[in-house]
Amino acid sequence: MAKELTSRKENYSQWYNDLVTKAELAENSSVRGCMVIKPYGFAIWEKIRDALDKMFKDTGHVNAYFPMMIPKSFFSKEASHVEGFAKECAVVTHYRLKNDPSGKGVVVDEDAKLEEELVLRPTSETIIWNTYKNWIQSYRDLPILINQWANIVRWEMRTRLFLRTAEFLWQEGHTAHATREEALEETYRMIDVYGSFAENFMALPVIKGKKSVNERFAGAIDTFCIEALMQDGKALQSGTSHFLGQNFAKAFDVRFLNKEGKLDYVWATSWGVSTRLIGALIMAHSDDDGLILPPKLAPTHVVIIPIHKSAEQLAAISEKAVLIKKELEGRGLSVKYDNSDTQKPGWKFAQYELKGIPVRLAIGPRDLENNTVEIARRDTLEKKTIPVNGLAEQVITLLDDIQNNIYNKALDFRNKNTFRVDTWEEFKEIIETKGGFVSAHWDGTAETELKIKDETKATIRCIPIHNEREEGRCIYTGKPSGQRVLYGLAY
Repeated sequence: MAKELTSRKENYSQWYNDLVTKAELAENSSVRGCMVIKPYGFAIWEKIRDALDKMFKDTGHVNAYFPMMIPKSFFSKEASHVEGFAKECAVVTHYRLKNDPSGKGVVVDEDAKLEEELVLRPTSETIIWNTYKNWIQSYRDLPILINQWANIVRWEMRTRLFLRTAEFLWQEGHTAHATREEALEETYRMIDVYGSFAENFMALPVIKGKKSVNERFAGAIDTFCIEALMQDGKALQSGTSHFLGQNFAKAFDVRFLNKEGKLDYVWATSWGVSTRLIGALIMAHSDDDGLILPPKLAPTHVVIIPIHKSAEQLAAISEKAVLIKKELEGRGLSVKYDNSDTQKPGWKFAQYELKGIPVRLAIGPRDLENNTVEIARRDTLEKKTIPVNGLAEQVITLLDDIQNNIYNKALDFRNKNTFRVDTWEEFKEIIETKGGFVSAHWDGTAETELKIKDETKATIRCIPIHNEREEGRCIYTGKPSGQRVLYGLAY
């Protein structure tokens, strides 16, 4: 068979790894900790990238590109930033190789040592704010609303394809503003963009919230995030938006003449999502038969498979299939007609279920006689025979239904796995036996947060933005608390 996946119930982690490799999304590379994103995986990333890029441009942002090598001294200018990333940085120390005198390949040329080492970007705030200093003199130069599509290097020791690799793809927005209010508005706007993308394109329900001090981005005043729940009950941070205040402007002396004619430091934000969103798609929606992709992000919407016993039957079916393909493509759908003779129809059915193609059409000799097709949906595996007349409308309606069904299924799962607790014993029991999101009171101190993490491995995923104030007692210390926070085990 085309697919042989470990079941989720048997070993969720192995199921994930099996699916990533057998669906030909990615594989480990010869560079430790790095991955090769294969064409099908990259096609999904392109769909994500194109949808987000339009959303960014619709909110006034433009794309640019900055160097991936950053002078080491830049990281020393913002203290909390360097502290947060120092242990993950890969460093370029030399600029040349030479032949090994022993004749065994090449070695680093000791005489080619750089005057200053260069860090492969773990994030780009420093290089970008050093550049912005040359661009900003007056309030008339603001705001700057720039996004960059790039690769990132963070030296990870324990890696998992898409979720955590030493090098990954992402986008990072970096904006500059004249006032605190404008920068905060941008911070909230972009977490709303991410939330909208996750729910409307990924069919992934998310909770928007603010990170605790321990969990926020190094160098930020506040970090906002979207958190999603995976099928194994673990949380996945799926996007972040940071209010940087004037920290980086002060570090790089980026000042401007404001409307009152006074010099002031620029206000900043940064925000980003990465290829870990592909991991989120897999873990939130897929099943033991393979990928389940939301139609809005599926590289192929429809696959057509002929069922035949003779060359004459195949020729007649192909004539019909090509017409159907052309009609569907005319409606903006991506369609594959697989008339290859290397595998039987049953194998193809399994293969395209594995790859998560939302809709499958099968055409046999009897369908030709009756002017029908068999249509199957990937999310439920339901199939039925329908007339060819009006097929395009039915397929489009079905794709919309699949998109909504995938979202509602994920939302129902999250709702059933979100728990409110008021005692420490309840909290520990839920974390140990059920997982999911746990809503609980916290006294607001970093000390308590770290003690809870040490004892249970659960972290504060976020302080939900839309939570109403609710007086209570911290589950750990019993001290007063004014709001519940969301805990969970996380990737």
